[in-house]
Amino acid sequence: MYQERPWFDEADTEDEADRQTASLAGIAVILVLLVAGLFLVHHLHAKSAIEDCLLAGRMSCDAVAMRPP
Repeated sequence: MYQERPWFDEADTEDEADRQTASLAGIAVILVLLVAGLFLVHHLHAKSAIEDCLLAGRMSCDAVAMRPP
């Protein structure tokens, strides 16, 4: 089933390793951006809820901020 490839040399192995490293770095960057984006959305949602409470004229808006989603 497995056939040796005589044209597969060490340069190809290094190129493959470089591609894998670049792919892993790209995935890491995407994950960091995703986590930062989720944090930002959560933070902005909490601020929006407090702002809506204050604009409605309510006084105890801390309870809105502490309410679980």
